[in-house]
Amino acid sequence: MSASRLSLVLLATAALGACATVAPMAPAPSRASIAKTPTELWTPEVAPQPERIMLAVHAQGLSSTQADALAAFADDWRAGGRGPVTLQAPVGGPDPAMVSRSTEGVRALLASYGAQVHVSGYEAKGDPRAPLIVGRERYAVSLPTCGLEWGNISRSATNEVQSNFGCAVSANIAAQIANPGDLLGPAEITAIDAQRRGVVLDKYRKGEVTAAARDDQAKGTVSQVVK
Repeated sequence: MSASRLSLVLLATAALGACATVAPMAPAPSRASIAKTPTELWTPEVAPQPERIMLAVHAQGLSSTQADALAAFADDWRAGGRGPVTLQAPVGGPDPAMVSRSTEGVRALLASYGAQVHVSGYEAKGDPRAPLIVGRERYAVSLPTCGLEWGNISRSATNEVQSNFGCAVSANIAAQIANPGDLLGPAEITAIDAQRRGVVLDKYRKGEVTAAARDDQAKGTVSQVVK
């Protein structure tokens, strides 16, 4: 084989070898490199957490203790509730008349507190002590643990968010929020007061004052100085 032909074969072999070479995989991007601001780096994590209370079925309906428990349940729901309240009644367990009486008592009491109650049944499998199950879905937020590690804040060539910046702010906000579900999105808008809107529009068309009447509670005075 001539020298020129041998050189061509070697060049072709080298080219094929170069094509078969696999480029090394790039490292996965870090959270700091993805986040644009410290608050994006330390976003609180919110997860659903079901809440359930069990109520025994009584012949006389709801007891005073059960009514107090439902009142506390309704207060928690109004303070941080999202979605309807579920009420599951046992089927094939206690006396049907007793179950119906207790179910209606629970539903009416919760409805009086403004809760939207979804009633359904579950198989009690012949258990005469099967309870009524009242539940709702609440949300819990996990707080980040700050100060565990610090990066070198003098190295800023990549312009990344510093690893611990913003952690304390996000943790404080998450700990103070009344309803963690609000971190997932805004609450649903309630229905408008059409009657009040009609009154205001009527006064506006007549050129009258549309503001509500001013009283002492509308004043911002916190103290009075006696001269």
